[in-house]
Amino acid sequence: MFDRDETRLVRSCRPVASTYALPQMIAIVDYDVGTVASVSNMLRKVGAKATITRDPDILRAADKLVLPGVGSFDEAISNLRRLELFDLLNELVVEQQKPILGICLGAQLVANGSEEGTLPGFGWIDAQIVRFKAASNTQLRIPHMGWNTITPTRPGIGIFTDAPDPMRFYFVHSYHMLPASSDDALATTDYGYRFVSVMGRKNVLAMQFHPEKSHKFGLQIFRQFSESFVAC
Repeated sequence: MFDRDETRLVRSCRPVASTYALPQMIAIVDYDVGTVASVSNMLRKVGAKATITRDPDILRAADKLVLPGVGSFDEAISNLRRLELFDLLNELVVEQQKPILGICLGAQLVANGSEEGTLPGFGWIDAQIVRFKAASNTQLRIPHMGWNTITPTRPGIGIFTDAPDPMRFYFVHSYHMLPASSDDALATTDYGYRFVSVMGRKNVLAMQFHPEKSHKFGLQIFRQFSESFVAC
């Protein structure tokens, strides 16, 4: 979806001073799939002005977007299309470069597509969503459920600024992100093997875990996203 040949902005997702006065208005996309109330509560705890909405005018007026999600890939895409949000989000994210954070299933929707279904995703990041594959000599339980740590792929990734070390987050998923370029992998997690748990490209962030269920670790992610994140 994005032109990979154009000059890249800040490939480490460094914090960039916002031109907006805090608190910014962050719209949480309501498409009948996701833990929207929990996300809203966490954003408000860090001082952001959060609203749960599917209203096109409110989404256009928002400074930033959050796309949460739980459930199946095709159901989520179908809901977005039924509510006439799919094309609108493409407009806001691609054309207007509005910062967006995808969470769990919402993170997977930013990819091209998923082995779980047949419908195409947004394609904001060149990636596929694949099912965990357990080796024959392991007893890998699927879904991956519970607390696990993430490891940044390089130093200076701004979304992780001031995060507690080690960074521990709550996961519930059977599929994971597989970006085409290692440049888009911001963090990995070990579950039977290393998989990409955070992706980022330009104004798009995608996190496989649930920061809204991850206590102080999630609070710091939401704080950095609301106060500092503009682009990767």
